[in-house]
Amino acid sequence: MESNEYLPIELVFMPSWWHKHYGICFDEHFYLDKETRQRNEQTMNQALVERFGEIGVGQRDFGRRPVIGSQHVAGGFVMPALMGCQVVFAPGQPPTPLEARLSDEAVWCLEVPDPRTTWPMNQLLADMEALEAEFGWVEGDFDLDGVFNLALTLRGQQLFVDFSENPALARHLLAVCTQALLAVAECVKPRTGTLAIATNRMITHVDRSLFLHSDCSVQMLSPETYREFLLEPELMLAERLQPFGIHHCGNNLHRHAPVYAQVPAVFFDVGWGSDLRAARRALPEAFFSLRLNPGRLLQGTPADVAADTENLLGSGAPLERAGLCCINMDADTPDENVWAMFEVVQHYRRYGA
Repeated sequence: MESNEYLPIELVFMPSWWHKHYGICFDEHFYLDKETRQRNEQTMNQALVERFGEIGVGQRDFGRRPVIGSQHVAGGFVMPALMGCQVVFAPGQPPTPLEARLSDEAVWCLEVPDPRTTWPMNQLLADMEALEAEFGWVEGDFDLDGVFNLALTLRGQQLFVDFSENPALARHLLAVCTQALLAVAECVKPRTGTLAIATNRMITHVDRSLFLHSDCSVQMLSPETYREFLLEPELMLAERLQPFGIHHCGNNLHRHAPVYAQVPAVFFDVGWGSDLRAARRALPEAFFSLRLNPGRLLQGTPADVAADTENLLGSGAPLERAGLCCINMDADTPDENVWAMFEVVQHYRRYGA
């Protein structure tokens, strides 16, 4: 799959960056109060246009719009909260779902909640109703996380033991998480047309309707364990939520790419440190969202960032099926490092690989 432009770029800054530079508070109201959400979305778009408009991020003249979820930070708390996890909000930090550490008995009793009557989805769905009544439509989404990520939050590290000693329980937990994610997705996508812009805005350059499933924690598993326990849920999601993509922010996509190739996915988030050439051999037709290391943008020099960008683009061919992103940049990330990345991309845009 190719993008609708050559080498698109996306930047995502941490809540700490927004809080320090623009005073935005990431308390519960940021995510769950529609008026606060609309004001902040306008502020964030305007800030990106003024600061990095030449790079192509942010939307000019972004007026008051019926936004149900921010397109500038992921959040990632909705699914754990829906399943009963406590969530901690802080002014300059992303929301933190606390591990539930469910007992064996609690896991076996776990059921898929009704999104229409369970917090926070009941509140978000009420917001959708109000926004649709006022504007005639609603846009945006929120990070739906991923099956294994969610299961880990519910069970904790005991889940790794379950894979060996209690596989039936592990499969039950993963199945409930899969069905819960589908239940939420099927409430949201028919109304907004999207499911994963909050996960990575890069999908807007490929297909806005694409669902990007977050496999952040898969990097901790062997490909064999993934195949045994997680391939079936992934295939179920891919069957129901087409077009489908996989977010693998770990540094070992190349290890999992051969089994990922069994999933009908057209888009992959490629974590920094992955062997791009090996991953591309296994996934030749997919779009690759190439991820820079935000820590290196924070701590490195512009020359370091330029070299990192060169290395990614030099290994990421064909670039017609690639984009470049840096996600979760910290409050003290120097602007000149962001511009150093952009200058390398501009060179490739003008002169090719």
